Amino acid sequence: MRANKAMEKQQNSLPLHVSHVKKSSLIINRSLVLLHFTSLAFLVYYRVSYFFQVSNARAAPLLPWLLVFAAELLLSFQWLLGIAYRWRPISRTVFPERLPEADQLPGIDVFICTADPTKEPTVEVMNTVLSAMALDYPPEKLHVYLSDDGGASITLLGMREAWKFARSWLPFCKRFGIKTICPEAYFSDPENGDGDSGNAEFIVEREKIKEKYTEFKERVTRAIEKWGLENEGISRSRDHPSVVEVIGENDNEAANEEQQMNNKMPLLVYVAREKRPSHPHNFKAGALNVLLRVSGVMSNSPYILMLDCDMYCNDPTSARQAMCFHIDPKISSSLAFVQFPQKFHNISQDDIYDSQLRYIFWSLWYGMDGLKGPIVSGTNFYMKREALYSVSMQEGIDLTELKNSFGPSNEFLKSLRRNSKPSRYDNDSSSTLLQESKFLASCAYESNSKWGEKACVYRFKQLHCKGWRSVYLNPERPQFLGTSTTNLNDSLVQGTRWSSGLVQVAISKYCPLIYGPPRMSLLESMAYADLGMFPLLNCLPLWCFATVPQLCLLHGIPLYPEVSSSSFPIFVFVFLSALSKHLYEVLSTSGSIKIWRNEQRIWMIRAVTCQLYGSLNAIMHKLGLAEASFSATNKVADDEQVKLYGMGKFDFRTSKMFLAPLVTIILLNIAAFVCGAIRSTIIKGDWDKMFVQISLPFYILVMNYAIIEGMIVRKDNGRIPPSVTLSSALLSGIFLPLVSIILRH
Repeated sequence: MRANKAMEKQQNSLPLHVSHVKKSSLIINRSLVLLHFTSLAFLVYYRVSYFFQVSNARAAPLLPWLLVFAAELLLSFQWLLGIAYRWRPISRTVFPERLPEADQLPGIDVFICTADPTKEPTVEVMNTVLSAMALDYPPEKLHVYLSDDGGASITLLGMREAWKFARSWLPFCKRFGIKTICPEAYFSDPENGDGDSGNAEFIVEREKIKEKYTEFKERVTRAIEKWGLENEGISRSRDHPSVVEVIGENDNEAANEEQQMNNKMPLLVYVAREKRPSHPHNFKAGALNVLLRVSGVMSNSPYILMLDCDMYCNDPTSARQAMCFHIDPKISSSLAFVQFPQKFHNISQDDIYDSQLRYIFWSLWYGMDGLKGPIVSGTNFYMKREALYSVSMQEGIDLTELKNSFGPSNEFLKSLRRNSKPSRYDNDSSSTLLQESKFLASCAYESNSKWGEKACVYRFKQLHCKGWRSVYLNPERPQFLGTSTTNLNDSLVQGTRWSSGLVQVAISKYCPLIYGPPRMSLLESMAYADLGMFPLLNCLPLWCFATVPQLCLLHGIPLYPEVSSSSFPIFVFVFLSALSKHLYEVLSTSGSIKIWRNEQRIWMIRAVTCQLYGSLNAIMHKLGLAEASFSATNKVADDEQVKLYGMGKFDFRTSKMFLAPLVTIILLNIAAFVCGAIRSTIIKGDWDKMFVQISLPFYILVMNYAIIEGMIVRKDNGRIPPSVTLSSALLSGIFLPLVSIILRH
């Protein structure tokens, strides 16, 4: 007895997690910072000294010189902000086997959001739901909520069918220790090694479950076809009442089976909030607000897992791994959330669109974890519910003030109490809670309170300013896997949406450089500022470097020192230093030269397209000239798109709004390189004065050869339409001479 107690005490004293400072990365990063900072200081000195030259001694007109200098300053400022990520990167390891018994673990509410069944396939969404239900966690403490912003009957039907299949799928996963708990992922890979393949009983059960899964998909597919015919041309996505349904509530057969076999099921709830054209719905933020309220009265778990509808659970242990941080008394009181990376199952080896967001999840988030933790990444995080509320309801707090902030629902206000116990939805209170939930999901509820965006979106952005911290965990096995964009159109549409959202924060009162420093450390504020400002700090300089030096090259106007000048090595070193920094970060995270090249290319493409449009959208919205308009990216790719992506070829079937800037810039750089090289080497013989300006378009053309190929070489459907090339050439011929005249003066 004493030995058991001593062993238990020793186990309880062992840490649930440890962190490791990446010393080699720290030393290399700080050394690169020192070298690059020194070279930038010399560059600024060279540019500033230009002001003190006699006007007739200046080699270039003032306007283009000032534009290039401004672009260099903006990129230098962005690099300066990025130092924060590289200052102290850390990684973490967890020990879920040291967690307490199941009955001592806290409850978890899972939030999944979907909006459009035509772009987010119902079967795929249901796979995410099923994987969340199959997490290795006490089922009575697990509650799964699906928000359907489209209010589509097919999504509700899919939930009911998923519940029926889950009655077989969950016991199967638990009985045989299945790790790939997403049915589609499990059955599509017969060699995944899950389960005991040498066990005859397992093989028989696996075939039975596979047959049931096939039947489940067929039923949903038939319903989708019928629903598509009945709803052709009809859109209810912005005009429908609130619907809240507990799935399987009236399934007496399942209840009896659960009693007999002790196969408890997690609570599964379908939520379609009321949406009316006359009420703003605040997109995903509004959906999360409703889920927060509805779950508050139905289960009120202290922790929340947020998932995108196409991001399924790939490892049943993610909840337990997150709890290694959340229930640790040393950090629990200040810990807001545990962030896992976004990883994707449909990424090709080349990943030409950088869809895996490698730089963020393999570099930046480790660096932010060394400060006060990463920001919320939109999905794959376990959040403390209390962190999303501005106050905790305690005795003595004015009830009127609380109702102004959280609305008139007494049931919801009760759930805000710090000592409020998580509840399990039961039949005794089902009718009352369902009616209250529908009221909480109505448009009128937010109209009579201060909810709006403030409860979720701005709460996420202020978490670290309020004293909360977060941690980043990237285990070897991906905890979550999703479907990413695999064509240029969706990638740029998604990038425009993200850029607009980031810049809106950067130019608001919550600008990290203004709002942050009194509330966060300088390095944290710099990291936040870099995230919020990078669309602006990218698009403006890159547009300048893609046009101004080239126009000056065409007219023989030097903007950089001669090769023989003592200042020439400064620019060479700055350029090579920036490239080598990126190359090191790619190679140190298991990347390759090819990935480095692809990331350089997509960085340029996004800067002059989606980041420009996203920044303009945010600025116009701030000025009251335009309303932000976002739509879900398509999760369904046709066969030709998949084929082109797998071959590493760009699919240029996208809007002219995106193609026109790319084609125009490439045409200008071709003209500048060819004409400038001939003029400087053969006609004028001043190649040493124009060497940098000849090298710049050459580098741009080499890195973006895929665009040239799409314009000239390719003949498939994914090429750039000749009409776009022709119209861009005509517009360039009209406007560029006018711009050249302005720059020369």
